Amino acid sequence: MSSAGHAGLCVNKRKEEKMAEKDTKKVIRELQQRINRYIRLTLKDIKTEAKEEFDRNFQREAFFTEKWKRRRYAQDETRGILQQSGTLRKSIRAEIMEGNKGVAFTSSVPYARIHNEGGTITVTRRMKGYFWIKYREAMGKMGYTLKGELRRTRKNRQLSSDAEFYRAMALKKVGSKIVIPRRQFIGTHPDLEKLLQEIARENIKEVFND
Repeated sequence: MSSAGHAGLCVNKRKEEKMAEKDTKKVIRELQQRINRYIRLTLKDIKTEAKEEFDRNFQREAFFTEKWKRRRYAQDETRGILQQSGTLRKSIRAEIMEGNKGVAFTSSVPYARIHNEGGTITVTRRMKGYFWIKYREAMGKMGYTLKGELRRTRKNRQLSSDAEFYRAMALKKVGSKIVIPRRQFIGTHPDLEKLLQEIARENIKEVFND
């Protein structure tokens, strides 16, 4: 083979190598784009669907299948647990973490953690004073008939239940402990894991099978 022919083969080989390298980079770039899209979609779905499940725990009055402990002072059984004002339930927030590292579920309510995890609170004089104020407020809001008898209304049953609770808390000794049972509403659970796996499978189909 002449030197000219050999040079031509070398040039063609280098062109093929460059084309192959270019194609490889293109495939890698497209794959990375798909991966990034998959991550974005999955985190977005987790943010929405997991938050909805955590909200449903208040409807279920359970952490998925694990029932919450009933209230000790509850004359009005129609009122949901942890839903006196709805503040705790409404406070749950879901945010995608910086760098798409995951989804964070939080609450701005200071008592959210102790309800979610359970724990004990030490009674102070200030707490006792607070509960006496709340007790008087609840009693003052109750409705009476013209004969001075308590009206048999749902509102009165709720206020009576609240007043009984506040009075019991106010009568506790300073330094004694109040046990808050665990009524979890945010966290990991086998049912949640199944949901996350289903989200992952559906998004893999959508992103990588087209």
